[in-house]
Amino acid sequence: MKPNILLLPGLLNDASVFTEQIAALSTVAKVEVGDLSIAETITDMAASILKSASAKHFVLLGLSLGGYVAFEIMRQAPERVAGLVLMDTTARPDTPESSAKREALIKLAATDLDAATEQLLPLLSHPDRMNLPAVRGVIQSMASGLGKEVFERQQRAIMGRPDSRPTLKSIACPTLVICGQNDLITPPELATEIADGIKHAKLELIAQCGHLSTLDQPELVCGLLLDWIKHNKF
Repeated sequence: MKPNILLLPGLLNDASVFTEQIAALSTVAKVEVGDLSIAETITDMAASILKSASAKHFVLLGLSLGGYVAFEIMRQAPERVAGLVLMDTTARPDTPESSAKREALIKLAATDLDAATEQLLPLLSHPDRMNLPAVRGVIQSMASGLGKEVFERQQRAIMGRPDSRPTLKSIACPTLVICGQNDLITPPELATEIADGIKHAKLELIAQCGHLSTLDQPELVCGLLLDWIKHNKF
């Protein structure tokens, strides 16, 4: 029987951020993408995902914002998670400096979402990858599709996220931590901190890869996920 895999996207991301991974994972699993565009807080996002998920037990993958929600799901319903993948995320709460930058971007996005997206782009992707249509085009398309209200709602949820470091030690399921070596938003040392805090976690760093690793290095990410799923026999 195929395992169920639940994917949680990042800020202003929809299922498009996982296009390549959905295709690859669908060969070995039933794949579903959660909606993080409606709830106002990380706590409520996690609760809504748990309520809407079609499977009782699943392998949970969270990218960036999706990672913050994944940590919360592990607090609310750890018994439902058979395996955990945390990609380009952090267990730390937002810093005052980061929150101030988010406020400035929210203000800009209110009148010009495209300009806010352009400001974010160099932080989201490796310099050698960011102008590829499969990266820049997808990021712009997702942003324009979701819109400025979702941007503000998600940014405020991110600003209010809890510190997940104290609960890392309670995560007992097989865990894979993936991070782009050139991730400027949640750099490798934050991925290392997560992997060190979770018993039996495996850490994979991807070269020539920024924050949105699923877009920057889709084939490498797919390979890591498939190998890990097969190894753990979910």
